[in-house]
Amino acid sequence: MATVLESIVIPRSSALPSPPLSPIAASSVSSLTGRRGLPHYSGLKVSSALQTTRSVGSLSYGPASGLAPRRRRGLVLCEAQDTAVGVPAVSDATWQSLVLDAELPVLVEFWAPWCGPCRMIHPIIDELAKQYAGKLKCYKVNTDESASVATRYGIRSIPTVILFKDGEKKDAVIGAVPKSTLTTSIEKFL
Repeated sequence: MATVLESIVIPRSSALPSPPLSPIAASSVSSLTGRRGLPHYSGLKVSSALQTTRSVGSLSYGPASGLAPRRRRGLVLCEAQDTAVGVPAVSDATWQSLVLDAELPVLVEFWAPWCGPCRMIHPIIDELAKQYAGKLKCYKVNTDESASVATRYGIRSIPTVILFKDGEKKDAVIGAVPKSTLTTSIEKFL
């Protein structure tokens, strides 16, 4: 289900007057705040913060006063620096220099954007890249964009993970497998 926002509310400085929302925008915002959450996106974290107490005349409204119900506003925090891993893509042009001529063992994941099981194994490859940093190079090959590399190594099913050492194919794992399966294969060649 998709939701179209008609307006985005951005806090303004207290020195600037805040224009009232149109009835359409106000109803859109209130219908969104009544929902119990946003869709889940990797690297994003939704958190709630209480609004500060406001004074109008002699009355105080807000969490401390108890006169008005607590109002929450959602904050979306980007944690990409913690979750992003630099598993670079390899193309036909960079295959020789990055994979075959590498001094360290190399793990290459062959994948495609439309492949569901590939999306399941991406986080595992990212974890392995962190875990074996300095001991193993990890790369991803999009088989739609680099078909000649995939053909050269007989990739008929994706995801396929191939381990290379000294420019030679040493092991291949086909399908979305658990991390322990890939770790066992990696440990043989370190």
